[in-house]
Parts: sequence; structure tokens; C-alpha cells
Amino acid sequence: MGKFIVSFSTLLAIPAVVAFIAWILFVIFGQVTVRKLRKNPETRHELGIEFLSGWDIFNVAQALTIPKSVMQRIRDNPQGGSVLFANYELLYEHTTVFDRVLARVFYVLFALSGFAIIMLVMADFFWGFD
Repeated sequence: MGKFIVSFSTLLAIPAVVAFIAWILFVIFGQVTVRKLRKNPETRHELGIEFLSGWDIFNVAQALTIPKSVMQRIRDNPQGGSVLFANYELLYEHTTVFDRVLARVFYVLFALSGFAIIMLVMADFFWGFD
């Protein structure tokens, strides 16, 4: 049988397509869920620090994706790291199941595609695919 050779471009295209889907979900999640949370006076200032425009979308998705036990540990950290994160307890009260599922799908696809692209670029740099 013939050898099946996969080029670096083909390997990189798979996480790039997943990243493209994640960016589409980013826009949808921002328009559907985060806009609703920004308009709510109770949650407006609980979305975490916004380093760049739209960063609060990542904060909300992260707070709804990371397990509650981990978020509790972050919040109880005496070094004050909880200021950077969204208030997960308040977000759970003001989001629906659809919002949480959308957040988890978006965040997991975004994180996995970014990790895969970084690993492939590093593998190409150190070992070369061609």
C-alpha cells in the first residue's frame, strides 16, 4: 500500500477551521449572552477586567466553562486573582442552559484550536515537517 503523507499545511488547516468556527461562536455568544449581561445592572460590573474591547466575552465564557470548584479556589485566593475573573455565581443566576452550553462549546473550541496551532508551529520549528 502507498504511504499516506500529510503536509504541514493540511495539519494546520484543521485547527484553523476549528478556530474559525470558534470565532463565529465568539460573535454569537457576545451578541446573545454577554450583551444581555452588560445591560443588566446587577451583572454589568461583574464581568471581569476588560483589557481589550470584547475581553469580557472571554471572561464570561471562562467563568461558565471552568468547574465551580476551581473558580471557588481562584476567588478565595488571598493574592487577589479573582479581580481578573467574572463572578461565576452571579453569571449562573442570570444565564440560561443554552447560554452555558454555548459558552462551553465556544471556549473549548477556542482553547483547543489555539493549543493545537501553537503545538503544530512549535513541532514544525523544532523538527520540521517538510
